[in-house]
Amino acid sequence: MTQEIMEAVKKAKDESKPRNFTQSIDVIINIKDLDVKKPENRFDEEVALPNGRGKDVKIGFIADGELAVQAKNAGIDLVVTKADLEEYGKDRKQAKKVANAHDFFVAQADMMPLVGRFLGPVLGPRKKMPKPVPASAKAEPLIQRLQSTVKIGVKDQPSIQTLVGTQDMSDEQIAENIEAILTVLDRNLEKGRNQVKSMFVKTTMGSVVRVI
Repeated sequence: MTQEIMEAVKKAKDESKPRNFTQSIDVIINIKDLDVKKPENRFDEEVALPNGRGKDVKIGFIADGELAVQAKNAGIDLVVTKADLEEYGKDRKQAKKVANAHDFFVAQADMMPLVGRFLGPVLGPRKKMPKPVPASAKAEPLIQRLQSTVKIGVKDQPSIQTLVGTQDMSDEQIAENIEAILTVLDRNLEKGRNQVKSMFVKTTMGSVVRVI
């Protein structure tokens, strides 16, 4: 399978016209024999790609005290304090802007009730509710893991589309990342990857290339 994936990735890159930015590469997987009306057939997971996403991840850190300091020192572009949370509660437009601009949120566990109250209404529908962490957690490893993480899931449709890298990564690196996505299917589907009906890869602006 890895060989077929690498060939499809190479073709997608070769056929994509040059752009003045580094294009992302997505995998699209259609699943057969899956009734998404049944709750047990739906899933939502975060996957750490072995070779990273190839592009920066925007992380919002909701914390106070030492954890907030660590996040700032680690170069996080948005650190939200208790006072900031209350402001977002008053300004829904700004809260939506912050929710849309960030891929992941992490929150100090004891601040989760406030997060639910003030940011929950905008983060919940976007599937961006924060991962709670203890106040004693170390920010750096959390950030490093999220930098290579993508979310995948099946909800209303028996299909998945997710970022698996960028065109400046090697075909092999992207293929390994796609294999990591397939292992999630092995875990969540009754017949694992044997339930894959079709799989495609594509660059941001390019056309789809069939893998299987």
